[in-house]
Amino acid sequence: MNVAINLGGIAIALAILWLNFRKWWKGNRNPQELIPYGAGSALGSLSTICVGGALGWGASGIAGLFSSVGSKGVETTTGTNGTASVATGRMGTLTPEGGVITCLILVGVVVLYKSSGKLEKRRIAGGFVTFAILGFLPGVAALLAWWPDSVNWAGAWVLDVLSRGGDAL
Repeated sequence: MNVAINLGGIAIALAILWLNFRKWWKGNRNPQELIPYGAGSALGSLSTICVGGALGWGASGIAGLFSSVGSKGVETTTGTNGTASVATGRMGTLTPEGGVITCLILVGVVVLYKSSGKLEKRRIAGGFVTFAILGFLPGVAALLAWWPDSVNWAGAWVLDVLSRGGDAL
């Protein structure tokens, strides 16, 4: 997937991350309050490796859009050029089984989104946007390399259980 990310896009993603984390940190630090942002983040990060699919197309579009808006914002605010390109990377690849688990995660996030209030909906969208941008960065991709492997493993395990029945447990 050919994605162009620049410093302006990274600035926006980090600002969204900081705003969400700051509100939680200044509050009562209830872990349940991180669920909406975390759900969006999980889907956003997985979407960066959905090459050729709608999720991958959406992630690369979001990264490109926010990079252009962010670079214009950095240039307008500071007078410096915010369009310096950044290298991109990938967390790994999805197997067909991992693709099915990713679709199930998508369904779960959509259900959570539909049943949430206005603030939680913004947090879900913010998590998705943040990691649809940051997930393309080589350092973040390296830190999250376990995530596609876990999704692929879960998909393979479910297929094995469904194929062999109770003997797989």
